[in-house]
Amino acid sequence: MTKAIRIMENGGYEVMQYVEVEVGDPGPGEVRVRHHAVGLNYIDVYFRMGLYTQPLPAGIGMEASGFVEAVGTGVTHVKPGDRVAYASNTTGAYAEVRVMSASALVRLPDAISFEQAAAMMLKGMTAQYLLHSTYHVKLGDTILIHAAAGGVGLILCQWAKSLGARVIGTVGSEEKAALAHSYGCDYPIVYTREHFVDRVKYITDGEGVSVVYDSIGKETFIDSLDCLRRLGLMVSFGNASCPIDQVKVADLISRGSLFFTRPTLFNYMATRLDLENMARDLFDVVIAGRVKIHVNQRYVLSDVAQAHRDIEERKTTGSTILIP
Repeated sequence: MTKAIRIMENGGYEVMQYVEVEVGDPGPGEVRVRHHAVGLNYIDVYFRMGLYTQPLPAGIGMEASGFVEAVGTGVTHVKPGDRVAYASNTTGAYAEVRVMSASALVRLPDAISFEQAAAMMLKGMTAQYLLHSTYHVKLGDTILIHAAAGGVGLILCQWAKSLGARVIGTVGSEEKAALAHSYGCDYPIVYTREHFVDRVKYITDGEGVSVVYDSIGKETFIDSLDCLRRLGLMVSFGNASCPIDQVKVADLISRGSLFFTRPTLFNYMATRLDLENMARDLFDVVIAGRVKIHVNQRYVLSDVAQAHRDIEERKTTGSTILIP
């Protein structure tokens, strides 16, 4: 028997139960992984609350790192003893040990620690597709990143800066502004102190930004549109405040024929080749030092309720991990 977090119903922090589970041998195409560290992401909150649905009872958590304990038939790209990491669209990472599809796993370079890997797979590959596929950030672009001191935000700031972009970011406090600035955000805006639209317009001499990366949702949607230049792109990739309930075409037209997209990671890494390419890009920039992954919060797995409370109350910065 081993320990894992299970949710029997959707709801608040209390629905996550730390229980004993039995983990068997992997079947065809599967592996058994012993986790060393597990990543915490805001999408986990969505699954817990039921904003994103799944059959219950269920596991929770989407990224982790550890060792392969056993492989099923047909698995050739990893073997027992390999250091591995993953971001998977099948929940269940909040566990000491799990059996899962081998297709989600990539081998972890020795230069990257287990804690770094657990903190960066989902967030880092999200940053990869946002910067290289959803919009190709290039030298001279000015971009706006909401929640710039968060897990995805700090990776986006560093990576975009290394590509030659001018980076504007919104944060909730002076401390978070200093953190974002130290990670490459040229202009951190404390949204509790000043209206970010006005500040963006001032920074860009009224032109606006090329792209907005918005993980907040409904609360910032219209103001984000107002930050864009003519023909700019609004990228809504999260719902930390509340989902956007509707998008009015007139809002896009009147602001300069804007573009809008609501992407998700797992559409961008739908094939094994996509996954390998994205993971390689991420590993390369981390190993080269262009993107630094620092774990700012650690919780033991049994304290997962406190971890969820802190991330929802916006008390966390950067990456957070759970230790099984």
